[in-house]
Amino acid sequence: MKKILTIAGSDCSGGAGIQADIKTITVHKMYAMSVITALTAQNTTGVFDIEEASPTLVGQQLDAIFNDIVPDAIKIGMVSNSKIIEVIVEKLIQYNAKNIVVDPVMVATSGSKLIFDDALDILSNKLFKLATLITPNILEAQILANINIVNSDDMLKAAKIIYHKYHCNVLIKGGHSILDATDLLYENNKAIWIQGKRIANSNTHGTGCTLSSAITCQIAAGNNLEESVIKAKDYISKCLKANLDLGKGSGPLNHMCDI
Repeated sequence: MKKILTIAGSDCSGGAGIQADIKTITVHKMYAMSVITALTAQNTTGVFDIEEASPTLVGQQLDAIFNDIVPDAIKIGMVSNSKIIEVIVEKLIQYNAKNIVVDPVMVATSGSKLIFDDALDILSNKLFKLATLITPNILEAQILANINIVNSDDMLKAAKIIYHKYHCNVLIKGGHSILDATDLLYENNKAIWIQGKRIANSNTHGTGCTLSSAITCQIAAGNNLEESVIKAKDYISKCLKANLDLGKGSGPLNHMCDI
C-alpha cells in the first residue's frame, strides 16, 4: 500500500486541510499520515481562530513519521509561519523526501494575503525547490509571478516566470474566472493545457486541498504529472457533481464519491 503524508492545518469542520486530505488519500486506497501545522476553528462560513503548532513539534512529528513509516509522496498545504517552513525544509532534505506537491495557500478568495512576507520568501525560495509540483490558483500565481492574470496568455506568461524563477513545475489552476476550469501545467519548460468544465455547485470548500492531495496520490501510484493532474481533476469533478449540501456557507465536497 502506498503511504501519503499531508503537512497542513486542521479544519475542524472536515471540509478542507488535514481532514480533506485524509479523506482524499483514503478514497484513493492509500495510507494517510499527517503532520499538523495549526489548529483552526472554522466551518463553511469562515475561519474564526488559528493556533499554530510550534516549529519544534512540527519537526518532531516529521521525525516520528520518517523514522517509522516512510511516505511514498507528500502533500504540503497551508504553512504561514517562516520558522515552521524552515523546519519542514530541513527535515525533507534530511530524509531525502521525494514526490512533493506544494499547494501554496497564500491568499483568500477575497484577495487578502494569508502569509507573512518573510514566510513567503522561504516558501518560494527554499520549499518550492524541493517540490515535484506546486499548485497555485490565479491569485497566488499573480503574487509569485508579480503580474496580473486576466487571460490565457497571462497564465502562460506567469507559468514561465514561476518555472524559471523558482525552478519547479507549476500547475496554475484556472478556476478563478479564467478559462472556465481549464488549468495550465508547465513542466520541463513545456506548457500543457488541461481542459475542464465548470460545474454548477457553490459548495466548493476545500477544493484546492482536495485537488493537491489527489494529485499526490496519483504521483505515488506511478503516473506522470500530466496523467496525475487529469485523473485528479476527474476526481474533483465527480466530488462536485455529487452535490453534497452541508452547512450554512460554501459547503464541502463529497470526498467519498465513486472514483
